[in-house]
Amino acid sequence: MNVTEKRYLELLSRSFPTAAKASAEIINLSAILNLPKGTEFFASDIHGEYEAFSHILRNGSGSIRLKIDDVFGDALSEGEKRSLATLIYYPREKMELVLSQTDDPQGWYEAVLPLLVAVCKRAAQKYTRSRVRKALPRDFAYIIEELMTENSQGADKQAYYAAIIDAVIRTDRVGALIEALCLLIQRLAIDHLHIIGDIYDRGPYPDVIMDTLQGYHSLDIQWGNHDIVWMGASLGQRGCIAHVVRNCARYGNLSILEDAYGINILPLASFALDAYKDDPCVGFGLKGNPDLPAQELEMNVKIQKAMAIIQFKVEARLIDENPGFGLEDRKLLDKIDYERGTVLLDGTEYALTDTVFPTVDPADPYRMTPEEEEVMQRLEQAFTGCEKLQRHMHFFLEAGSLYKVHNGNLLFHACVPLNADGSLMETDVFGEKYRGRALYDIMERYVRAAFFDPDPEMRKRGRDLLWYMWLGEGSPLFAKSKMATFEIYLIAEKDARKEVKNPFYSYLNDERAMAGIFEDFGMDPDTSRIVCGHVPVKVKDGEDPVKCNGRVLTIDGGFSKAYQPTTGIAGYTLISNSYGFILAAHEPLESMRAAVVNELDIHSSRSVVERVDKRTLVADTDTGVELKQQIADLEKLLAAYRRGEIAEKAE
Repeated sequence: MNVTEKRYLELLSRSFPTAAKASAEIINLSAILNLPKGTEFFASDIHGEYEAFSHILRNGSGSIRLKIDDVFGDALSEGEKRSLATLIYYPREKMELVLSQTDDPQGWYEAVLPLLVAVCKRAAQKYTRSRVRKALPRDFAYIIEELMTENSQGADKQAYYAAIIDAVIRTDRVGALIEALCLLIQRLAIDHLHIIGDIYDRGPYPDVIMDTLQGYHSLDIQWGNHDIVWMGASLGQRGCIAHVVRNCARYGNLSILEDAYGINILPLASFALDAYKDDPCVGFGLKGNPDLPAQELEMNVKIQKAMAIIQFKVEARLIDENPGFGLEDRKLLDKIDYERGTVLLDGTEYALTDTVFPTVDPADPYRMTPEEEEVMQRLEQAFTGCEKLQRHMHFFLEAGSLYKVHNGNLLFHACVPLNADGSLMETDVFGEKYRGRALYDIMERYVRAAFFDPDPEMRKRGRDLLWYMWLGEGSPLFAKSKMATFEIYLIAEKDARKEVKNPFYSYLNDERAMAGIFEDFGMDPDTSRIVCGHVPVKVKDGEDPVKCNGRVLTIDGGFSKAYQPTTGIAGYTLISNSYGFILAAHEPLESMRAAVVNELDIHSSRSVVERVDKRTLVADTDTGVELKQQIADLEKLLAAYRRGEIAEKAE
């Protein structure tokens, strides 16, 4: 045994001070290797739609209903199963409704508790007793553990279990116990959650989603372009702030700024309503037809235009400061002929749909007016000073990354940029060229530098790169030729507005191109798969989310209500369990209240993407690799104890 190995084993012996303890841990870990793999749950492009996402999370993308069917078969009617499922998804709300309609609360309690315990047992089957015990709510850990072991104890303890239930009801704790059982079932239904980007923008409640995720037991997040732009805004990056505020106004969701994060937009609203008071703001109508009062609708429209013009000015300065970003063609205010109402774009002259620019000086179009400058200063202070926003963005850093390799799956939000021939595309990052995995790694390094680097210049580079990652052609999060904000607002011709997707999307069914990506990330092309989102899958047009013979799964199905007319569904989720991969396509949820009152579940069509010949065990996963290494180390420690090379410690 060399010195380094002995030092390591001596450190390990502090946790396992005797041969008996080392042996016990070897036995425990070896047993865990033979359990079925836990259920992984993948969701992408949630876009602030809390109710729909929460419902799918609560029902395990339909897996809890399947467990109810497995446990009860024909013993319960369809209506009884639906009622039980609704109780598990929304215990507090469903209990309140049921108890307001029954004359025999105790009878309902006595009937429903055994049903919940039975489902809980089924959900716990693939976990160790220790793992389940750690998941038990502290107040009811003893009671739930006793109830869940009822069948294994025989008939002698029937009175004992009946007494437990009776005492819980008598002490008025039965409602809390029912809620605890329902939440435990939800937790056991999903072992690990993967969020493949874009929690923010479009929908109204990204902050509630973030609060939910912060309390989730096991998850990772791959940042999306809409997440990155919020991260930049939280640091006061002006280009990111302009996009965030404009997007909120465009979807009628300024409440995200005001109510969710306490960002005062009154100075901005006053400026916009004054500067554009006589302006019809042609082309700045809202997306998704938000149901807003006329006065609020007008405010959103004018704020949207005001922030669009500020954005064009702010971005021009960023483009000048970062010539390596290659965004010179995005400076378009100086290409306008303000007298004729036209703009020169890529050598072609287009008529503008809107020629009212009260804050633009044609002689110096990128100069901010004093009022615009004051608005931006106030927004910077508000974004950087918001404790809740800072907490959410730091959670992104703790739980997230630009990509993740997990159990043979390569997870990222948008793409690995490719050239027209399918080879890896290079992107200039502050004078150095990167591609593939190296591009992801360097960009993530700069993201973290933006928040934490002690060098002010590195922090600025990181902040500016966050903005570039939102809209740059070489960004793996944007994946298009240009961000056509100017054209969408001000030019009618579709050709001018077109944002060409990176060739990655045309190669999704090309095994050679996908193999090149897998190899660059150090993965086996024959057994690996990509899971990504970003570009909505148009199911209504017959588009298939399963690409390249199952090697690529694109799971943006339109959680955002604004995109559901395009996709024809209301989101995808992907489930990976010990039997294989299942893709679920979800129809819209009417509302949480309808789900509770009318026991309406989201209808989901589930399709098997891959079914394994042999059930996947923990031993076959990344966790299994780690456990096998721990077992090998413990076996070395055990041998060292037995040879007397390391002394056992007194217990």
